[in-house]
Amino acid sequence: MNSTLWKASLLMAAVLWPASDARAQASYDLRSPDNSIEVRIRTAKSIRYDVLLKGRALLQECTLSLDVDHKKMGLDPKVIRSNERSENQILEPAVRQKFAKIRDNYKEMRLEMEGGYAVVFRAYNEGVAYRFETSLAQEQVEIYGEEMTLNFPSNFVVYYPQEDSFFSHNERRYTPQHLREIAPEFIASLPAVIDVGEGAKVAIAESDVEEYPGLWLRGTGGNGLSATFPPYPLHEKLERDRDFRVVESADYIATTTGKRTFPWRVLGIVERDGDLLTNQLVWLLEKPSQVQDTSWIKPGKVAWDWWNYNNVYGVDFKVGVNTQTYKYYIDFAAKYGIPYIILDEGWYKLGNVLDVVPEINMEELTAYARQKNVGIILWVVWKTLDDQLIPALDQYAKWGIKGIKVDFMQRSDQPVINYYHKVSRETAKRKMLVDFHGDQKSAVMTRTWPNLISTEGVRGLEWSKWSAETEPKHNVTLPFTRMFLGPMDYTPGAMLNAQKASFAPIFNRPMSLGTRCHQLAMYVVYESPLQMLSDSPSNYLREPETMEFLAPVPTEWDETKVLDARIADYVLVARRNGADWYVGAMTDWTPRELEIDFSFLPDGKFQMEAYQDGANADRNGSDYKLLKSQVNKGSKLKIQLAPGGGWAARIHP
Repeated sequence: MNSTLWKASLLMAAVLWPASDARAQASYDLRSPDNSIEVRIRTAKSIRYDVLLKGRALLQECTLSLDVDHKKMGLDPKVIRSNERSENQILEPAVRQKFAKIRDNYKEMRLEMEGGYAVVFRAYNEGVAYRFETSLAQEQVEIYGEEMTLNFPSNFVVYYPQEDSFFSHNERRYTPQHLREIAPEFIASLPAVIDVGEGAKVAIAESDVEEYPGLWLRGTGGNGLSATFPPYPLHEKLERDRDFRVVESADYIATTTGKRTFPWRVLGIVERDGDLLTNQLVWLLEKPSQVQDTSWIKPGKVAWDWWNYNNVYGVDFKVGVNTQTYKYYIDFAAKYGIPYIILDEGWYKLGNVLDVVPEINMEELTAYARQKNVGIILWVVWKTLDDQLIPALDQYAKWGIKGIKVDFMQRSDQPVINYYHKVSRETAKRKMLVDFHGDQKSAVMTRTWPNLISTEGVRGLEWSKWSAETEPKHNVTLPFTRMFLGPMDYTPGAMLNAQKASFAPIFNRPMSLGTRCHQLAMYVVYESPLQMLSDSPSNYLREPETMEFLAPVPTEWDETKVLDARIADYVLVARRNGADWYVGAMTDWTPRELEIDFSFLPDGKFQMEAYQDGANADRNGSDYKLLKSQVNKGSKLKIQLAPGGGWAARIHP
């Protein structure tokens, strides 16, 4: 290592550790801008690294390699040169998921190796990431595997979204278990969140995934987790109109170009549980927006038909998937200033996304929606859409459709990852939004495609139609786990709310577990720039007091502050949009008293409308009370949450 590089590295506050043979055994040290996080990298025999938080080891002897055409990059590495740089800028996202302004501040170490590859490490105040880069001459290479082994110093507890197979909607529970309990055959989707002690957490994720399969995790049988990937599909078979299953796979995971950057491997690091909700590491590492003009992208709420089974009542027509029913949805949306409605399954004849059922007159319906200033979003099965993509999108654009909800991918192999980018690109050309259900991987693409307005891959409210799985304990785990990846379309808004004793999963007349205020708080706690109103318009219309909150609550935010939070127990969040603040609190089945400190408010007096669990919400989940009061930055308030309860407030000048 020459003296010029040595001086440069000192200037960058990254110390180069001396070694007897710099090419074979060099060690490198990289620190976050605030010096709290440290990455120690070693390149003897293999690439290994440790991650420390304030001097305490969180990960030790982690390894990485990339198998390109049966050549292992990362084994016996020879460093040609190391480059360091730093970045500190303010970014303004096109869609404000958490903040109107985001600081992009990191230090980077790029290790260029013999053999046509490099490994780039970054240290942020929010965590650590690394990626491979290749500069091979071949136009096409096969990736036979990627090693990412994360070793922890102890048998920590991990919130692990265990899966049955790579064919999955990624709608899992984040179940706490010890690392050693996770056998290598137990695979999981993302993120796994590890409790590394002293309040700190590590969230494992990925970012900037393109021309590559999605990252999954598996156990190691010890104190660690490692990467696994769905193989490249060779032959597929369609079952019904939607389950496009892989029946034969290659022995490689990707076919790609020899010169490229690979996805980021992400370790979000926080010292307090609540910081998981404001950590922007995944978004920061995504490729910048590929949509030049984003002025047409309008986040907002959407009235949804499928969850409530079109249970419209008090009308003179037969409800169902028909023009009159959807005009009713449009009237409801127009009354409350809700920008969108969705036509879910049933509007087209399955197998052909251009064949509208005779009960719907699409020209009449879209004209009516335009007149009422309400946009229409159409649900489609992904494979059927793929077979008809360009003619379908062109027809939807002629109708004036504002977006599509694409469902049932259930895969994250390379061709399906490519599909997310293709659909996002083609919808953006036609100024249409896209909401991907049926997989979680698209959640880490929303900076790249701002019109990719929300994503599923979450065990959301729909599960209450057939199980008791979306219960408060699960609901207060999601903000710290699944939401770390990006927006999640949980689809809240149930108006029939039940405690354990009175809950029943009824497919065609569903209810939620937990209280009414638990549901209202989700509109503040859960991030989804396209946020569903899942219940029947008729139910909302008979709840005008509740609509005083649900109508104005925004779906994008200029500022987010987590006031109090403990993973899988409770969460208390304040968010600002313009001059208005909203506060949401949710608890598990344990009733709680929390204190709200309003010091986040600016100077001046504010009016607050607060929805709190009613005196009998422990018996009847729909019981709530609306209280109006004045608050200022010096105010403090103790709030009581019922079992499975919540609290929600709008605060405005």
